[in-house]
Amino acid sequence: MSPQSAEGAVLVLNAGSSSLKYQLLHPDTEEVLADGIAERIGEHDSSITHEQGGDSVTEVRALPDHRAAVESAMQFFADRGTDLATVGLRAVGHRVVHGGRIFHQPTLITTEVISEIGRISTLAPLHNPANLIGIEAVRALLPEVPSVAVFDTAFFHSLPDAAATYAIDRGVASMHAIRRYGFHGTSHEYVSGQVAEFLGRPVDEVNQIVLHLGNGASASAIAGGRPVDTSMGMTPLEGLVMGTRSGDIDPGIVMHLNRVAKLGVDQIDTLLNKQSGLKGLCGENDFRAITEKMTAGDAGARKAYDVYIHRLRRYLGAYMIELGRVDAITFTAGVGENAAMVRADALANLENYGIVIDDERNALRTKQARRISADAGEVDVLVVPTNEELAIARQSAEIVAEL
Repeated sequence: MSPQSAEGAVLVLNAGSSSLKYQLLHPDTEEVLADGIAERIGEHDSSITHEQGGDSVTEVRALPDHRAAVESAMQFFADRGTDLATVGLRAVGHRVVHGGRIFHQPTLITTEVISEIGRISTLAPLHNPANLIGIEAVRALLPEVPSVAVFDTAFFHSLPDAAATYAIDRGVASMHAIRRYGFHGTSHEYVSGQVAEFLGRPVDEVNQIVLHLGNGASASAIAGGRPVDTSMGMTPLEGLVMGTRSGDIDPGIVMHLNRVAKLGVDQIDTLLNKQSGLKGLCGENDFRAITEKMTAGDAGARKAYDVYIHRLRRYLGAYMIELGRVDAITFTAGVGENAAMVRADALANLENYGIVIDDERNALRTKQARRISADAGEVDVLVVPTNEELAIARQSAEIVAEL
C-alpha cells in the first residue's frame, strides 16, 4: 500500500475489554486498505494479526495493555511503508461503548470529552476504560490527526420513555443514570439503512426488526428509521441469550446467589457476563461447535440451542406487536449472517403473520445482502451483513468535514 493510497482514509479502532480491532479504509469508496486484531491483551499469550496488501502475519508478542496494542499496530503499518502520521489520514474513529446521557452524536475528541468518557465509565467498566486507553494512545502517536468518538449507545438515545424507563424509584434512577441505553447501535443504524436501500424505499417508510446475532446479541424495533425498543439495557447484559452472557434473568437470582451461594458482586458479575449464556448451558459459545454437538446427540447443546431460540422468538413477538406493521425482519452479525438453522427456527410456523422462509434462499451462503423469504410472504426477511467499521469511518469523516 503506497502512502498516496492511504491519503484521505480513516483509521477505525474498536477496543474491547481484552482485544483491539482496527481497520484502515476509505469511507467514500468503502475500500479496505488494511485491518488487524490484537487478542488476549494483558495475558501471557497475547498476539496480533495484521493484514495488508494481500499478506497476513500473526505474531505472539507481549501486549500488557491497549496502548501497547496500538503501538504494535502502528509499527506493522510503518514496517510496510505506511507512516500513519504522514500519509494524510482524514480522521481516527473510535468505537466507544457507552455514551451515557451526554453523548448521542459522533463527537470530536478533546480533553474535556476524554474526561467525561472517563466519568461515565462506571456504566461500562469492562469497555470504556479500554476505549479511553486506545484514544489516548492514538492522540499521543498521531497528534495532528483528529480523533472522533462514535458511541454504541447513540442510536438508541431517543427511545420513547416507556421503553427507556425502568420501574424503580425515580430518584434513585435519576441520581445514578439508570435507564435503558441499548448497544450495538452503530450496527442497528447501519443495517436498518441498508434494509431500506435494499427494498428501494425511504427509511422513514419502513417498520423493521433488526436482529444483531453474534457472540453478543441484540434486537431492535425500528419504526420509520426511529428506534422504539431494543433488547440490551443499561448494560449489554440484558436481553437475548448470548455467547457468554445470560441475557434476561429474574433480578432476584442476584440476591439469591449472594445470600445463599455467598457469591460477591464481582463473582456474580463474572458469572453472568462470562460464564453464562450458551457457554454456561453447554460449555460452548461457538455456534459451529454447538451444531456439531447437537448433530452428535448432545442433550446439553440441544437445550442451550432451544433456550436461545425461545428467547429470540419472545422478543420477535413483542416487537411485532409494538410495531403493529412489520415490513422487514433482518438478520445480521456472525450468527445472524451464517447460521441458516437459527434463522429458520426463529421464524418457524409464522405463516399466519405473513412470515414465510424460502429454504433454498435461506441455505445460500454469500456475503451479499439478500432476501430469504418466499415470494408469497408479506414480510421481507433479509440477511444484511453489518459493517460497523464503515459506519464509524463515515460518521468520523462527516464530523471532521464540518470543522
